Amino acid sequence: MTCNSQTAESWHGKLNLVYADRQNTTQLIYNHHQAPLKVQRPFYPEGAKVCHSVILHTAGGVVGGDRLSLNFHLQPDAQALITTAAASKIYRSNSLQARQTIEIQVDAGACLEWLPQETILFNGAIYRQDLRVELATGANYLGWEITRFGRSARGEKFLQGEWRSHTEIWQQGVPLWIDRQWLLGNEEIFHSPHGLFGKPIVGSLVWVGNPVSVEIVEKTRNLWNGEGEAGVSQLQNGFLCRYRGYSTSEVRNWFTAVWQMLRVNFLSRGNCIPRVWQV
Repeated sequence: MTCNSQTAESWHGKLNLVYADRQNTTQLIYNHHQAPLKVQRPFYPEGAKVCHSVILHTAGGVVGGDRLSLNFHLQPDAQALITTAAASKIYRSNSLQARQTIEIQVDAGACLEWLPQETILFNGAIYRQDLRVELATGANYLGWEITRFGRSARGEKFLQGEWRSHTEIWQQGVPLWIDRQWLLGNEEIFHSPHGLFGKPIVGSLVWVGNPVSVEIVEKTRNLWNGEGEAGVSQLQNGFLCRYRGYSTSEVRNWFTAVWQMLRVNFLSRGNCIPRVWQV
């Protein structure tokens, strides 16, 4: 009897985090994890109101057959910023799909800033991510996703494999934003203007929770001064930023500037860059 070695070595990691407001202090009141996922001890670089958490993937990378499940629940008035300790690496697959599922619930008066570092898809990776956010009335959510197709620094292109990214944001049974992206790794799509157009990095940032004025949308556009392609679309209760280009630092600088602007305008917060980004 034989078995696929990647199947035998695959991980089924889980992480379940619950945050609660306790006398104007956000506390991580429940933390259940299963390898290779875990979370560092919470810290408070901008005061007790906002809890910062850093997720670790101790295996170092994701292979075909891996299943990662993350569940975040912010109880009423909780305020949390969650990021990752390093870029996520999705290795070349031996025909098996790697999958990450993220379920997020944000209760009334709560706000989640979900700011993972970039995902790097090696040529030949087969990867799918499903992210679903349930927002209560009066809740806020800001999230971004930055994906690099191929290890472009060494000249690698994403010419084999598959990437799927499905994101849904709902509020009391009403869809606020549904986004489904699918990209096959091949030469034609890599260079097509309807695909990557030769640009190996794409990014999306979405803010949902408060109506955004035309002035805020224009200010967001004016924060862009890079060489790649960027766009901003107004949503019913927020807005969406898109990027396609060559530079992780370029998209991250723009997204960070937009995020900081939103913090000032809607959350009454100042600049506070997660320390793990500065390592």
